Formats: sequence, structure tokens, C-alpha cells
Amino acid sequence: MIADDFSHVDEWGPEKIVTVADPRSGMRGVLVIDNTARGMGKGGTRMSAGLTVTEVTRLARVMTWKWAAVDLGFGGAKAGIRLDPSSPDKELVLRRFVRALASEVPAEYVFGLDMGLTERDAAIVQDELRDRGAAVGTPRELGGVPYDQWGVTGHGVAESADAAAQWAGRPLSGCRVVVQGFGAVGVGAVRRLAELGAQVVAVSTAAGAVHDPAGLDIDALVQAKDRWGDALVQHVPCADVLPAGQELLLDCDVLVPAAMQDVIDTDVAARLKAGIVVEGANLPVSPAGLDVLRERGVVVVPDFIANAGGVVAAAFAMDARYSVFPVEREPVLRAISDRLRGNTRTVLENAQRLAITTHAAARRLAEQRVAAAMELSGRPVRTHVAL
Repeated sequence: MIADDFSHVDEWGPEKIVTVADPRSGMRGVLVIDNTARGMGKGGTRMSAGLTVTEVTRLARVMTWKWAAVDLGFGGAKAGIRLDPSSPDKELVLRRFVRALASEVPAEYVFGLDMGLTERDAAIVQDELRDRGAAVGTPRELGGVPYDQWGVTGHGVAESADAAAQWAGRPLSGCRVVVQGFGAVGVGAVRRLAELGAQVVAVSTAAGAVHDPAGLDIDALVQAKDRWGDALVQHVPCADVLPAGQELLLDCDVLVPAAMQDVIDTDVAARLKAGIVVEGANLPVSPAGLDVLRERGVVVVPDFIANAGGVVAAAFAMDARYSVFPVEREPVLRAISDRLRGNTRTVLENAQRLAITTHAAARRLAEQRVAAAMELSGRPVRTHVAL
């Protein structure tokens, strides 16, 4: 798991890479604190059998830009444990990992949820350190914010899509939308898109896609998801079943890739019919694919702008860690809408003005904010960042 840590260092960070291990339990993990110029490091903790230091370091940098993009006072950080989440030793290894980082948690880092960890795992982190401030993402019964139940990330994706559609001069109401991926992000996005008047004509899972040009029944779709999981595609009435991936090429106005990275390569980018692509997943469009979309005039809302709803919700959770009053849903969703709509418009306007990709514009916006904080802290970056 350990690589040459210095190869990851640049003028932005990381400030600290902590690798820990416990031979008795087999625990191996890493904490990366990337940049704290705007506040303490915050980012989720993931667990996977193939985890690497490089992977966690890159994700920590993404969190630096994501917090800056939504203009909230936290820095970038990420943690990871190399273990299959289905292992019977999961709780033991998690407790050993948390205990090994007791000097950093919660003073420098607060655990959050990412791939392989659940609300119960966040509760275990708090229990191990006997500190409510050690983790966010705990069950509602312990004062946590139920991200998936409230659909915070998907809600933000839909709000960003609406802002992009308005910017492009085509109101979202009545637009035909395709959503790739029907997990927590996809479900939340579909629900909010329907509320905003969009016509969701297709969704997909790993088992395939369902398509109805007249618009899918959202309530029936969610019920089928709850009952059948990814196999819902075989149980949606009055809809055509397509092979997974074909939904990307359907006739639609807005495409929301909310599944995996690099699903839109140059070939797909050249053939997709949507005029707006809103990245619900992380890195769903390859760099070369982004160039093709820009040449074709397709509006792309970058991932760390569009899917930052979970980050905004996490900020509420951070503030509420020691409070006896639980966070309420409506203020969280309202803040997500305000932040993501404003950032979407800013990024699209800057990209147009500077004749660059929206990803470059989003990165510049985040870099500008981090650079300003570093300058004020007496550690200016060598690279000049201007918009």
C-alpha cells in the first residue's frame, strides 16, 4: 500500500500523510490531510481490499477543491482502510484504525462515510473514542444527518441541473432527462428532478436500463428499487429494457451520469444526444471526452460542483456533533440549493468568458479561494491563480 509519499507533494499539499498498521488484527490504513488553509481537514473514510495511499491522497485533494468550491470553511482530507468491507473482522479492524489515529481525531480530522462504511460504522468510531465529535454520518438516533434517506447529493445534482438548464436558456420543466445509476445519488436526483418538472425518460442500474419516452413513473420506479434492487429493470411496467450503457445515447435534453468514472469516453461523447451533462458521479467523463463535448457545445457541470450536496450536509453535521438538537432536513436542502445553484452559474459563466472547459473553470475557482486563504496565512502559493 505504501508508495513514495513525496511523489504526492506539491505546493498545495498534502500537509500530512499518516500510515498505521496493527499486525495482530491485520489493520492497515492511511490518513491524508491535504490542505487546511481554509479550515480543518474533512473528508470521508473508505474501506476497500485494494486501497492505496495514492488513491486516498488524490481523494483528499478532491476534498480540498470541493470544500473551496462550495465556499465552506473546511480543508481537504481523506482516510482509508485496506480491508474487504464484508470481512467478519470489519469492526475489530475499524476500532484498531480509529485507536491508532487517536492523536489526530477529532483535533485534526473527523471521520465520515465513504465507500464500504455505514452509519453503524460511524457510531462505532464515536464509541471507540468516547467522543461524539469523532465522526459524522451516524444514525439519526445518535443525532446524525441521514444523507441517503434525505437524498442530499442527488438533490444537489438536480438543483445544479436546473441552474444549468436556466443558464442555457431551456427551463428544466419539461426537459427529458436520463439518469445513469440508480443508487442513493440517482434516486435522490430523480425524485428532485420530477419535483422540478423534468420528465425522467430513462434510468439504469448494473443490470441494464429502463426507458419510456413518455416519462417513467417515479413512485413505481423507487418502489421497484426498494423491492428488487438493481434487478428493478425487469419489473418496471410499460418501459423498454436496454443493455447497460445504451441509456447514455438516448435522445434527451439532460444526461446525469451518476454511476462510475470514465463511462463517457471520446466515442460516447461524440454520439450522445444530450445538450447538458451534469456529473453526478466522480469523474464520469474522461479528459478526452470532455474535450469532445466542449467542441460540440455540450454544457457540462463538473462533478465537484454538481455532486457537492453531501459536502454541504456534512458541514451541518460537523456543526451539530456536540449539539443536543438534531439537524432538520429543510435548512440542509435549502443551503444545498443556494450553494450549488450559485456555483453552477459562476462556473458556466467563467468557462464561457475564458473560453475554457467548465472543469478548468471550477478548478480555478477553487484554487483561487484556497490560494487566498494560504496567502492570508503567510504561506503563498508560487502559482498565480486568477479568474
